[in-house]
Amino acid sequence: MKTTTELVDKLNKLLATYQIHYQNLRGLHWNIKGENFFELHLKYEELYSRAQEIIDELAERILSIGESPSHTYTDYLENSLVKELPTTKDGKNGVAYIVEAQKTLIALERELLAISGDNDDEGTNALMSDLIREKEKTTWMFTSWLNK
Repeated sequence: MKTTTELVDKLNKLLATYQIHYQNLRGLHWNIKGENFFELHLKYEELYSRAQEIIDELAERILSIGESPSHTYTDYLENSLVKELPTTKDGKNGVAYIVEAQKTLIALERELLAISGDNDDEGTNALMSDLIREKEKTTWMFTSWLNK
């Protein structure tokens, strides 16, 4: 497998983006109020638990191709494509954030899918394909929830 700097940089950018997204999801989970509290409190927990798994998968993928994953919040804040979310108590605002964040993640995962394909990196390619499929479905579900 031919590893490129571009591939590793994008994987670390995706890792950083997931780390900030993870923390944003925790904030949504902790601060939700209102009529959708029970529904969204559980959904946010499900999402941040899954994000935590993905973070570990990304770091291990970077290690498995012989590189080092970023691990400082300084790196995460500098490289994340999503920004820190202010305290959000409203369910619709929280779900709208999730839809936009997932679209950002999907776009970066698609870039990585192309790069990993060009580099014959089947492991990264398969991981990106799985993440895209999963996120496309949840984006559709959250968009449907917003338009109820």
